[in-house]
Amino acid sequence: SCTNPYFYINNDNCTDVDILMKRYYLPVAYAMIFTVGLVGNLTCITVYLTKLHPWKSSSIIMVNLALADLLYILTLFHFQLYGSILFLTCLAVFRYVVVMHPLRAAQVQQKMWGIVACSAVWIIAAAKITPMLTMLSLEKRSNVTYCLDFASIPCVDDIRWYCWLLTALGFLLPLMVVFMCYIGIIKHLVKRPRSTGPCRVRARRMTVVILVVFVICFLPYNILRVLRIETRKFQEMSCMIYHIVHAAYIISRPLAGINTFFNLALFGLSWAETLYQPLKCTCNTKDSFKGSNFVYLSFDIFTYFPVRND
Repeated sequence: SCTNPYFYINNDNCTDVDILMKRYYLPVAYAMIFTVGLVGNLTCITVYLTKLHPWKSSSIIMVNLALADLLYILTLFHFQLYGSILFLTCLAVFRYVVVMHPLRAAQVQQKMWGIVACSAVWIIAAAKITPMLTMLSLEKRSNVTYCLDFASIPCVDDIRWYCWLLTALGFLLPLMVVFMCYIGIIKHLVKRPRSTGPCRVRARRMTVVILVVFVICFLPYNILRVLRIETRKFQEMSCMIYHIVHAAYIISRPLAGINTFFNLALFGLSWAETLYQPLKCTCNTKDSFKGSNFVYLSFDIFTYFPVRND
């Protein structure tokens, strides 16, 4: 049986703030995300397809990230959202390998690794979201059919276990991986000489962008979705608390979509290095280490580090 989500201890003086948010906030927020995301991600994909050659594993991951963002703004479906999370996680892992194990950088740059990583991401994202397709439902009110948000499906017991599992495996696990990778990268950069050089500054900026996406965009959405479903489990609840929690969850939904804006900044940092300054860091490094044999790593959005062969 389905839990009744509309039974309150007290219905007096209760403002349906969540209904107001749906009516005024969601259309404006999603229109902004759609406009900026559509133009930005189409531009990104076009640039990568026509200007940035030869492709490396990082290029393939970035194109797939842009594709996932584009599909999200066109459909507003969770599949592409969790695909974006996994692609950002791949970038963190690849950067960690390049920084911490630079001798393997040439291998990581191979297109094959980008294809394998992206194929795995799409398969895993599809596996995570497939159960949701069987749970989504339509509701008819006053001769109008509504497609219900996942957290608003009437049968709370049917979605509660899946929500916790999706949050743990789809968000918390990638979040831990990303934080562990970037904590290791930051510690490594701080210990190295010339830690304030332009290459390392760009590496830190890239780190900040990805961490901001996880903390500001994805964290509120996943936490408030769980809270929204858990509050609906209670048979007796204050009307005000119910609507406030629901309103907060509504606010977090477009906030998750704003990750596309930060991803555009990620693409911009990549282009700045690839299109305009492809040799700057390498040349500076050669001037500083004349007389030694080095392998020079050029890994697009990843960090540049000289590696001693002797």
